[in-house]
Amino acid sequence: MSQDDINEDNLPNHSEDNAEDHLTKNSLPVSQIEDDSNETIKKVTGMYQEWFLDYASYVILERAVPAIEDGFKPVQRRIMHSMKELDDGRYNKVANIVGHTMQYHPHGDASIGDAMVQIGQKDLLIDMQGNWGNIFTGDEAAASRYIEARLSKFALEVLYSPKITPWQASYDGRKNEPINLPVKFPLLLAQGGEGIAVGLSTKILSHNFNELIDASVKYLKGKPFTIYPDFATAGIADVSNYNDGMRGGRVRVRARINQLDKNTLVVKEIPFSTTTTSLIDSILKANEKGKLKIKKIEDNTAAEVEILIHLPSGVSPDKTIDALYAFTACETSIAPLGCVIEDNKPLFTGVTNMLKVSTDRTVQLLKSELEIQLGELEEQWHYLSLERIFIEKRIYRRIEEEETWEGVLATIDEGLKPHIKNLRRPVTEEDIIRLTEIKIKRISKFDIDKAQNKIDALEEEIEQVKYHIEHIIPFTIDYFSRLKEKYGKGRERKTEIRSFDTIEATRVVLRNTKLYVNREEGFMGTSLKKDEYVADCSDIDDVIIFLRDGSMIVSKVDEKKFIGKDILHIAVFDKNDKRTIYNMIYRDGKTGSSYVKRFNVSGVTRDKVYDLTQGKPGSQILYFSCNPNGEAEVVTILLRQLSNIKKLKFDLDFADLLIKGRVSKGNVVTKYPIKKIELKEKGISTLRPRKIWFDDTVMRLNVEGRGELLGEFKPEDRLLIIHQSGKLKTIIPELTTHFEEDMIVLEKWIRDKPISVIYYDGEKAKYFVKRFLVENENKEEIFITEHPYSKLEIVSTDYRPVAEIMFAKNKGVQKENIEVNFEEFIAVKGIKALGNQLTSDKIKLINLLESLPYEVEEEEETETVSSELTDTAPANLTIEEDGQIGFNLE
Repeated sequence: MSQDDINEDNLPNHSEDNAEDHLTKNSLPVSQIEDDSNETIKKVTGMYQEWFLDYASYVILERAVPAIEDGFKPVQRRIMHSMKELDDGRYNKVANIVGHTMQYHPHGDASIGDAMVQIGQKDLLIDMQGNWGNIFTGDEAAASRYIEARLSKFALEVLYSPKITPWQASYDGRKNEPINLPVKFPLLLAQGGEGIAVGLSTKILSHNFNELIDASVKYLKGKPFTIYPDFATAGIADVSNYNDGMRGGRVRVRARINQLDKNTLVVKEIPFSTTTTSLIDSILKANEKGKLKIKKIEDNTAAEVEILIHLPSGVSPDKTIDALYAFTACETSIAPLGCVIEDNKPLFTGVTNMLKVSTDRTVQLLKSELEIQLGELEEQWHYLSLERIFIEKRIYRRIEEEETWEGVLATIDEGLKPHIKNLRRPVTEEDIIRLTEIKIKRISKFDIDKAQNKIDALEEEIEQVKYHIEHIIPFTIDYFSRLKEKYGKGRERKTEIRSFDTIEATRVVLRNTKLYVNREEGFMGTSLKKDEYVADCSDIDDVIIFLRDGSMIVSKVDEKKFIGKDILHIAVFDKNDKRTIYNMIYRDGKTGSSYVKRFNVSGVTRDKVYDLTQGKPGSQILYFSCNPNGEAEVVTILLRQLSNIKKLKFDLDFADLLIKGRVSKGNVVTKYPIKKIELKEKGISTLRPRKIWFDDTVMRLNVEGRGELLGEFKPEDRLLIIHQSGKLKTIIPELTTHFEEDMIVLEKWIRDKPISVIYYDGEKAKYFVKRFLVENENKEEIFITEHPYSKLEIVSTDYRPVAEIMFAKNKGVQKENIEVNFEEFIAVKGIKALGNQLTSDKIKLINLLESLPYEVEEEEETETVSSELTDTAPANLTIEEDGQIGFNLE
């Protein structure tokens, strides 16, 4: 909530407008009932019904909600009117302006001073001098007696035009104040506005100055337009659900967080509605609650925001950035609510309509000004024409013999009649009186030619004004264009528009506590510190538990919770993880036969018990394994010795099974009792490599097919990232990874594929060519020289790249372009090598051409089993009575 929301112009004025004052100053109809003791009872229900509505209407119309006509609340309008009355081009003490405004605003100096500071901090209408506070830190402005202000040139040009301003009496009747200022600009959308009234509120977000002008021009040209918020605190905004600024919309705003080094994050821009103080407080609270882990915070904010967040060793910067967005004020959600006053009534509308109304009003205001200007020019032309006739025809000599005033006027009137056929309006008595006021000196020096030239110039100006009135839309477009050209410099968009991925808290929360289990008694929790340790967890994690009887349950982390006796497996649960595969062999309680199945777990209800067997009493899990990447091991099964069994021992390879759902019955292993199951051989992943895409809209990796496909990744595969600054690194492709804005290469890393580079060495002032392989996959390295003037020109990860070199003229001589084949120019060397000099001539431009063909030897890939096959897959593994493994294809 802004300061304006809590000042006196947004809240009831208890000193002037409370119910008690109303009851004592006004008489309302009441009914009186006399009881036996002659006491009178007065019913005041009607008072509250009528007076509350009056009070609510007053607060809505006169205090809290801006008018759609000029975008001002009453207190703001009165401040701007007072500043115009005091304006002499010099700065005025704010205390003087506040005192002057109290002639129009009867609600105290505090509300006026606060409102004026808010207007000043928008940096549009007021030129400020002194300490006006800091929107980044939240520091308040100095006292009004210490700071000064004057109207900006923009305000003087756009806000005022007394001749077309509607006026009304001030609250005490001593002064006149404007009903609305003739604002010729969408000021409400540029500054934004907030207010809390009685029964309703408003929250109109600020928009970009230049974009508003562009939108107005598009509207006047009949073209579609869209406008989005822009905040003085900058940051990043997701406006996909803006809803035109109306009720129900949402704008998500984030701080701009960059990684300074592996242990330091820096916040350079903060979200709207926050300050550096509130932001740091929220980070410290999240750290205290264990949501994230930081070492310390430094606030170096002055003219610009700079918050350094130092991380302990071993803490992931990428995961910490996501945690900052998920658990702190680094990401906020703003609910806009477009409510304005129109025709003395509150109107809920969107920003598109607000801009259209403002633009239409600007057209009408400009037309009114032109019409007034036309009237003044025609009046001036009329008088100059009369004056020329009066002097040129020597009519002034005819009044010498007249003895009465009436005779003088009549003589002049008669003298003018033969010459006034071309005048644009009749001659009035006021015109004649004005002619009599011409001094003899002026008559004696009158120059007919000069007079006629003035009249001709006025006629040209009149025709020009008439043309503008007839073509008012192009005139308004030119007006907006001049405003943008004159005042738009330095008002470029500050807030970056970008779509966000929703960050799941469970994925980024710091696991700051430990989970324990008592398998025999069936308890799990964070307080069982004497029992078996399971894993690190957080207080918002879910836990998945498998019991020996074949039941499965997912439950929230707790200090101590009974789950069920004989716990077989317990782990922190990720509902979106479809690559974790469970391998299981169980005995059916009814038939005694054993079954084998492979499955993943997703889409479960918390604290609901799921049966992974056939639900028969006495069923039991004989073998169970959890495989984070779909591994399929080989186990040896030993049967109990019975007279009719020929083979008591055989192997079972889980890789021969399809991955199905958890409700699958499974395939028969044997109908005979199993004595023992032993692990024979650890398995490899049976899942296909995971396809990963990069969405450049949100600058994030994903597996949902959004953006550019980077390739199929096995667990050991990595991504190659190259930055324009000359930095290079390889990373494991985690979906939480953040990417810097100067990234120029992002692709699947092939270890034996060389990287080719042309760069400018700042120290030697020469261009160099180099080719190298990434030597350290776990370290970020710089592959150009570290001189401040060194810069990367081109980089290629193709096998056989070619570049074109264009030379600058040397003493009027133009050298022909050359092509450089990197493979022939230089051999593959180390990443720290300087490389070979490209040329000694002055280079104008370097272009990367189409690479030469190169055939890559394709590796033979073994066929793998997809994890996405359903329960209807047509294969059932069976084990015959002699222990041989076979397949039943029915």
